[in-house]
Amino acid sequence: MKQLIIPGKEKPYLMAHRGNQAVCPENTLAAFRQALQDGADLLETDLHLSADNVFVCIHDDTLERTTDGQGPVKDKTLTELKEYSASYGRPEFNEERIPTLAELAAILPPDVGLALELKIDDFLQPEVAHKLSGELKSLGIHDRVVIISFSLERLKAVQAVDADIPAGWITMTGLRPIMGVQLLGPFWKLLLRNPGYVRQARTRGQIVCPLDSHGEERMWLYRLLKCEVIMSDDPAALARAMGR
Repeated sequence: MKQLIIPGKEKPYLMAHRGNQAVCPENTLAAFRQALQDGADLLETDLHLSADNVFVCIHDDTLERTTDGQGPVKDKTLTELKEYSASYGRPEFNEERIPTLAELAAILPPDVGLALELKIDDFLQPEVAHKLSGELKSLGIHDRVVIISFSLERLKAVQAVDADIPAGWITMTGLRPIMGVQLLGPFWKLLLRNPGYVRQARTRGQIVCPLDSHGEERMWLYRLLKCEVIMSDDPAALARAMGR
């Protein structure tokens, strides 16, 4: 299976978790643009489907936390979703809206990758997996995408229709690296309990991105373990900690 490689970038890669959440509302174009200015190598976002089957970038199943809308994301058409502000209650970002995957791809530089967290079981359906694969190809970003999820079943379902998309498994409890995925995202405290985790993954050709929204606070650990991807809610702070 294909590995995650970003041409022209050296590891460790810097992953911006939902863009730059420290400065902007999460999962908005403002947050993604800021993360790019901060030097992110990878933008991470969360994928849902609207009622009319458009891929949209929002973390929660419902609208209440990050927008001024209400109800499940899946019950709203894209037109309806675009009526809501995604400002996360911050007036200076009132004009921000929930982005589509296509809108995010449109601002993605050719040397930056994209990590897509599959948030819903719709990705278990072959037609949705085919739709995602086809859209990534038509948007010209297929070769720079990794799909990630806490659900192995969702990852396997997408790779069953497109084995060329690298997959990453996120876990809060798995103490040892599993086979069958290209990227592993263990909660960072698991690496303290099993310091050999990264080394074992590397012998299998896998890369590790610790699940840590403040990776800059533990750069000493990730340098020691030689992690190949490091993430943060604040990519600017992480870039400084990485010496960039």
